[in-house]
Amino acid sequence: MNTYITLWRLFCFSVAFALVATLSILFLQPLLSKIELLPDQGAAWYYWKLPEQSTMGRLTAWGFYFAHQAFFWGLIWWATKNREKFRNRTKLHVVNIIGLAGTAFFIALHYLQTAIWYDGLAQDTSVFSSQISVIILLVIVLIMEAPRRGLFFGRGKNWFGDIRQTLIKYHGYYFAWAVVYTYWFHPMETSLGHLMGFFYTFLLMIQGAFVFTRVHTNRWWTATLELSVVIHGVTVAIIAGQEIWPMFLFGFLAIFVITQLYGLGFSRITNLIVTLIFAGATLAVYSDRGWVQLNEVLRIPVIEYALVVMVGFLAVFVRRRFTEKQAGKS
Repeated sequence: MNTYITLWRLFCFSVAFALVATLSILFLQPLLSKIELLPDQGAAWYYWKLPEQSTMGRLTAWGFYFAHQAFFWGLIWWATKNREKFRNRTKLHVVNIIGLAGTAFFIALHYLQTAIWYDGLAQDTSVFSSQISVIILLVIVLIMEAPRRGLFFGRGKNWFGDIRQTLIKYHGYYFAWAVVYTYWFHPMETSLGHLMGFFYTFLLMIQGAFVFTRVHTNRWWTATLELSVVIHGVTVAIIAGQEIWPMFLFGFLAIFVITQLYGLGFSRITNLIVTLIFAGATLAVYSDRGWVQLNEVLRIPVIEYALVVMVGFLAVFVRRRFTEKQAGKS
């Protein structure tokens, strides 16, 4: 059988497995319904944690998190050290099989941990830490992909070219931390927001497991991962009864039409049509919502692009200074 076909078949199976694993969380509902939680205490409060933390809840949440983290970091280190063995991007490698098997194992482990002890890392950490870790991940993706697709309507491709190879080499360590930390932050609850969040997390783990293959760099697959945050953000806001759901919808879509769209290889006319559709939908919603609220659309893009500029140019500065010092020593 063609190795390339085998690669994509396993990828499709992995996504299907992620969907089944997500739906299986619903079977925890009879157990979870017996758990009594404290009343919601505001934006800084994480609702889904036990009123009194148990010793085993803490030990298992942190212990399994560290084991999961060590697994992925060890796999990344080993794969990077032996990258010459994985030069054929059209076939499966042993690192992919290990990565997928490990992902399945830790999905089952978290399932059992929730069923028996419930609590995640949220008992000991801020609710904002999980959100910030994912935001920085998205920022690094924008920086890393800028030399290929630009930052603003296809422009800005030369801004971060100096650090792209460094980010490609080391980004996996941060991405693995952000995903694994967020994964163990939450118990496997059955709300629609949690289910969509876990499904998204499973997909990110699958992305990491397919390192050194065409799957990992496929522009349609990576664009799907970037856009999935739109669905998750809007859904969580609506479920929480927040009226600012358009901020998440149009804020993240603004980043798509400004940056991500230009990595998909469409013609200028297609890009223009997509942009006009976005603009028309935005105006239609805010003509009813009120023009004074139109600033909501800018909040997420302003924050993300500000972080891109700060983090990106700081990284460029540090790398250039390091290169100069190395050149001076030689």
